[in-house]
Amino acid sequence: MEVDPVAAPNDIAHWRAQIFARLLLAILVLGLLTAVPSALLAASEGMWAIVVSDVVALLWIATIWRWTSLPYRSRVLNFLAVAFLIGVVLLLKIGPVSQIYLMAIPVLAALLLGLRPALWSLAAAALAVMVLGYEANGQLHFEGVPDYAFLKSAIVTLNFLFISAVLTLSCAVLLRHLARSLDQLGASTLSLEQGQERLQILNAELRLTSAAVARLNDMVLIAEVDAAAGPAGVAGADRAAEAADGGQHIIFVNQAFERRTGYRRDEVLGRGLRLLRGPDTEPETLARIAAAMARNEAVRAELLNYTKAGEAYWVETELVPFADEGGNNTHWVAVERDISERKRSEDDIHRLAFYDVLTGLPNRRLLMDRLDKLLASSQRGGSISAVMFIDLDHFKYINDARGHATGDALLRNAAQRLSGLMRKADTVARIGGDEFVVLLAHLAQDVAGASHSALLVAEKIRRAIADCFEIEGQSYQSSASIGVTLLPQRGQTAQDLLREADTAMYRAKADGRNGIAFFETAMQADVEQRLTMERDLAAALAGGELCMHLQPQVDRAGAVVGAELLMRWRRADGSMVAPAVFIPVAEECGLIRPLGLWALQQACAAVLRLQAAGRPLPLSVNVSPSQFRQDDFVAQVRRTLAASGAPAALLILEVTEGLLIDKLDETIARMHELAAMGLRFSIDDFGTGYSSLAYLKKMPLYELKIDRSFVRDTPDDASDKAIVQAILAMARHLGLRVVAEGVETQAQADFLTANGCDCLQGYLYGHAMPLETLLARLADGPARAAQAACAG
Repeated sequence: MEVDPVAAPNDIAHWRAQIFARLLLAILVLGLLTAVPSALLAASEGMWAIVVSDVVALLWIATIWRWTSLPYRSRVLNFLAVAFLIGVVLLLKIGPVSQIYLMAIPVLAALLLGLRPALWSLAAAALAVMVLGYEANGQLHFEGVPDYAFLKSAIVTLNFLFISAVLTLSCAVLLRHLARSLDQLGASTLSLEQGQERLQILNAELRLTSAAVARLNDMVLIAEVDAAAGPAGVAGADRAAEAADGGQHIIFVNQAFERRTGYRRDEVLGRGLRLLRGPDTEPETLARIAAAMARNEAVRAELLNYTKAGEAYWVETELVPFADEGGNNTHWVAVERDISERKRSEDDIHRLAFYDVLTGLPNRRLLMDRLDKLLASSQRGGSISAVMFIDLDHFKYINDARGHATGDALLRNAAQRLSGLMRKADTVARIGGDEFVVLLAHLAQDVAGASHSALLVAEKIRRAIADCFEIEGQSYQSSASIGVTLLPQRGQTAQDLLREADTAMYRAKADGRNGIAFFETAMQADVEQRLTMERDLAAALAGGELCMHLQPQVDRAGAVVGAELLMRWRRADGSMVAPAVFIPVAEECGLIRPLGLWALQQACAAVLRLQAAGRPLPLSVNVSPSQFRQDDFVAQVRRTLAASGAPAALLILEVTEGLLIDKLDETIARMHELAAMGLRFSIDDFGTGYSSLAYLKKMPLYELKIDRSFVRDTPDDASDKAIVQAILAMARHLGLRVVAEGVETQAQADFLTANGCDCLQGYLYGHAMPLETLLARLADGPARAAQAACAG
């Protein structure tokens, strides 16, 4: 019989459990007091069976006493088994006097289990007395009884059975009557009104306690509704919240609540559920909870609560009303789960999705969202706003020279300066690299006013970025190019605005950097034309629209001694695109590298054609800095020469002084490697670029080319005349050949030849022409040994 732990005190099972618990404790204590001396005496006499039985019995009884989770009936049966075992051992070792132990078994069974188990126990005890005590009982002497062992054992067993049965039946009948009386008493008690109310209160408490225990790992609060407070109502968010809070008080919190909040139970009992709210708890959520409580409806919400120490934490709370039998709401049970970690993860995900990791500013995704909203609000309200695209000038130099850590620190400082200049309604975003975008919201109602305000802000930004940045004790100077566009305009999208501001920014860079430019429609046309030019140029290279023309170079006597290959682009419609137009585009978009390789291949082919015609001439071909700095440029040149079979000695690579600005030692080493193949080098546009002349003695140079800007005004301009004379004198001392470009008049030619210029090139001697035209001219011109021309 398993005992219900919440059974009523007048239940017979309850009393049996109480008696059994106390009996076990008493037997365990008395057993220790009696069994230990008995075991010691038995051990001294060598009666080890008794010692073992006593020890086993004590351990068994102790196990039954401690193992309270074992069902009641199993514990009693184990207890009776221990008593039966002790009786059997004593009966075997000591004799009939030990029958008294077996007599206690049915009596205890009747007391603890009932009549039927008691009768079975009585039968087992009598059988043990009969069987196990047969030999000992047969040795007893009874007056007037024949000396038969079976008869004597039967007499003893019947007497044992009689006395045990009397005791057992007495206890069983007595307990049955007691149980009947207790049932009658319980029925009478339940009929009383006071008992009914008590049971209802106990039942409600049990239901509330069950709800709290069911979610023991969560925070549980139980608040009792103050019936005198009346319904809360929903006459407004604040009034509803106050009324809902004022109509209840906390009567229970669990340990999880105490651990998380820092409040002790006695500190919160009697207080309202608003106890945990703080300054950043959302009023809208509180109003929704209050409205649901006013309607006695369950509600679930996410709330920002505060601990006793003021620490904020997020909970997912569920408020459930409990009503009495009459349908009146009597209690609120709040079950709260700490979701602070989940909220932090959500914030981290949101920050990674919408904010720049380095600066903490909004990223492109959030910028575009805000730009869409600004565009919509500006269109509705009729106000003018602005978008600024900001790029830090020469940021790459700082990044490359001082490392990314310094560059990152400069970007963070720049972001702080930009943020400090903006209003709350404005947005500062970083969209990548050293590029920032600023949204200036609702500047004015007219374009002029908005332009003026945007210009003022842009100037503040320009000055702020121009101030020195202090990073780890070092000062760094920077500047900003700023492009500005206004909104709204008809048909504009967020992407259009960002592109317009970007275009204006590039115009500011083109105008010398560290400046401000407003977007104009013509800028977009230029950008679209450039994009079209990039696409068409790539198609022209693939489709064979490009060709190489040669402009002859003559000596002082007017004989052709060389030529320069110049690229020409004739479109399919017959129109020409000037090199001054498409070469810069190729430089910016990266097409200059495949163009340069193609030009080198064309130069090799032209050298071979001239050789085959018996007119071998050295040919100059331009090499751009980006092409020259390719890691595989030397290998590329070697493969081209090997594939074509052209002699390297007849090729002159023209490079500009801009090649020497970066990585001078690496550049010079690469030039020596190429010179070892037989190639010769010429410095194009000499005097217009790199100012240092120290490189002249380090480089394997063959010639200098005087830029046409110095030749144009000679011999009339004294300054240009002096510069040309100085270049010629310096080249003569260094043993370098000099070519003068842009010779268009005889006066220029006479001046140059009079001052020792080796070679002349310009319209005076011919425009750039196809190779076939040059071959025809060479065939008609004065005979001159090719070797002399090459040596010249």
